[in-house]
Amino acid sequence: MLSFLIWLVGAILAVKAVLEILKMPIGMVGKIISSVLVLCCSWVGLAVYYFYAKDKLVDWFK
Repeated sequence: MLSFLIWLVGAILAVKAVLEILKMPIGMVGKIISSVLVLCCSWVGLAVYYFYAKDKLVDWFK
């Protein structure tokens, strides 16, 4: 039961992160690359996105 809750929280945060990425003013290729990386890398991808890359994606994909 606990592992399901951990998975559910991760899935909800991943969807939230992808929705944030889709709202950013970057090109479609950048949105797709960022979204796929966040979704495929599970908790590590979420941690990198929220703690490091969130504020830098716009600069990276100009």
